[in-house]
Amino acid sequence: MASPSGATQPAVNVPAAQAARRTRPRRRGRTRGDVPGAMLLIAPLAIFMAVFFITPIVSLMTRAVWDPVVAVAFPQTARALAGWHDGTPPPEAFAAVARDILAADQAGTLGEAASRLNQDRSGMRALMLRTRRHLDDLSTDGKPLATPQDAQRELVAADERWSEAGTWSDLASALRPLTAAYLLRAVDRRRAADGGIVALPQEEGAYVPILARTFWISLVVTAIVVALGYPLTYWLAQLPERRQRRVLMAVLIPFWTSILVRIAAWMVVLPREGLVNRIGMSMHLFDSPLTLLYNRTGVIISMVHILIPFMVLPLFAVMRGIPPTYQRAAISLGSHPFGAFWRVYVPQTAPGVAAGALLVFISALGYYIAPALLGGAGDQMLSYYIAYFTNTSINWGLAAALSVLLLVATALLFAVYRLLAAWRPGAAKEA
Repeated sequence: MASPSGATQPAVNVPAAQAARRTRPRRRGRTRGDVPGAMLLIAPLAIFMAVFFITPIVSLMTRAVWDPVVAVAFPQTARALAGWHDGTPPPEAFAAVARDILAADQAGTLGEAASRLNQDRSGMRALMLRTRRHLDDLSTDGKPLATPQDAQRELVAADERWSEAGTWSDLASALRPLTAAYLLRAVDRRRAADGGIVALPQEEGAYVPILARTFWISLVVTAIVVALGYPLTYWLAQLPERRQRRVLMAVLIPFWTSILVRIAAWMVVLPREGLVNRIGMSMHLFDSPLTLLYNRTGVIISMVHILIPFMVLPLFAVMRGIPPTYQRAAISLGSHPFGAFWRVYVPQTAPGVAAGALLVFISALGYYIAPALLGGAGDQMLSYYIAYFTNTSINWGLAAALSVLLLVATALLFAVYRLLAAWRPGAAKEA
């Protein structure tokens, strides 16, 4: 067919074009139909993650707000105090406590319940054990508690604190399985006798300063890793491909080495008689050995060494995709080489820097081994205390509350990062 301008256009096969259009929806339908198949492929991994990763974490987190230890050990007391609010409880409550103490002692749950009560009010464990001994003496002497009034009299005789409303208030609060005591303790707060929330005394409140210390150490480590990792990655990206592989392998070998092995190596290198001090003194860089171990300096050095691959790898992935012709073009247009680097190259690496810095910072927040082995008493991070309450003192409620505190603080920080990453100058004009 000839066009008005005289050019010949190819003939269009109308049935073939219609057939091609009819096949497109079916092709899209087959693509959508492949989604269930993809879900079946990842189902084993999803089930594994849910059973062995998500479920244990959620179970631990619930310990921060759910603690039925006292309610299980003192069921009769829970029923006797169901309608009590303030003042001296009725004599039936004294009798219920006496029966529960004896029954819990026989069942082996009194010690755990007393330890839980002692977390809310110091001395509650001693009160429970002293009362149990007094009740045992009464049973030995053949003096049963015939009436609730007898129970009230004997409990007050065992310890005067049974006549105080604060003791009963703490007991009634601990009898409720749903509790905020652990979360309040994690932020250095407690519930007062009148129901209000007050700050703990300065000598008792420690976890908020520890959280601040954790964030500060992580921020310092992240800043040093960025300062060291950026020039290293830039140099790596400029190398020929064969040398790139060798240098990248040198970066990855420590990454594949066990963290415990690397920390043990720093314990050999950093002491006053170690390699660093020997080299420094032989080169007359300092006159006396430096104290680099069992303080914050050693913790930061080891964490920087462990975490620097987390900065190099994402940044290298970004840098190797930036054509070098951009900088050469800026220089050819009259820009200074440093100006071309700062204004043309650096902004293109910002996503890699942000991703690497966020990865390093979040990883540093949860570090436990490096501060525990290389730091002093004032250098321990929040994860150290989570491990302590989990494994040593067996206070899973407080360990879970500290875990929730760290998780929430990290999530808020990540939310701020997302907001800053989404904000761009002129974004409102574009919208």
